Amino acid sequence: MLPTLLDAFHLLGNLDAQVLAIVWLSLKVSLSAVALGALIGLPLGAWVAVARFPGRNGVAVFLNAMMGMPSVVLGVLVYLLLSRSGPLGSLGLLFSPAAMIFAQTLLVAPLIAALARQIVEDAWRDYAHEFAAFRLSRRQSVATLLFDCRFSLVVAVLAGLGRAISEVGAVMIVGGNIEGFTRVMTTAIALETAKGDLPLSIALGVVLVGLVLGLNALAHGLRQWAMVKYG
Repeated sequence: MLPTLLDAFHLLGNLDAQVLAIVWLSLKVSLSAVALGALIGLPLGAWVAVARFPGRNGVAVFLNAMMGMPSVVLGVLVYLLLSRSGPLGSLGLLFSPAAMIFAQTLLVAPLIAALARQIVEDAWRDYAHEFAAFRLSRRQSVATLLFDCRFSLVVAVLAGLGRAISEVGAVMIVGGNIEGFTRVMTTAIALETAKGDLPLSIALGVVLVGLVLGLNALAHGLRQWAMVKYG
């Protein structure tokens, strides 16, 4: 056990090229997916929070349910969309980083939207009368709320990043876990453990756990700082 751990930390200490390549691809895929997911999820969540339309509660329930969507199920659905016989098969995206970004975007966008909806809806209850008194339009009110809740919304986005970077099922299905091309930290850990290459698995696991802990610490610190600064 000890030699395996020493080998793992040797890889980390020497900035092993394979480890760096896998970590870089993981960050590129997950950050791209979260950026797209935030562009979709934040406006969608804010719209559902303040709009009044038939089926609004159903949309809110659907977004909350999608927060728990099993990644392997989503991976299969994206695979069917991108396969040669699927509606998007002509794009040739299957088994590529683009397919992985697509899958992770669909995974994190509902999570960000659901959290944003709750944050904006709570704020809307507190300030709706003030907005009405100042005769602000619905769009102006939403823009004001998004700015006022910006720190809480950043925490929602960080939660989406945490889900994306630790996800394995969808990216393995649509990415194919191709060495040097679509292999990310989670899929590499699964494969290398199965092959018996424990030092590489442990090294990647340490990086992955460190990133997840760092994201949670950042989210907690940001929330605490906002509470102290703005009450």
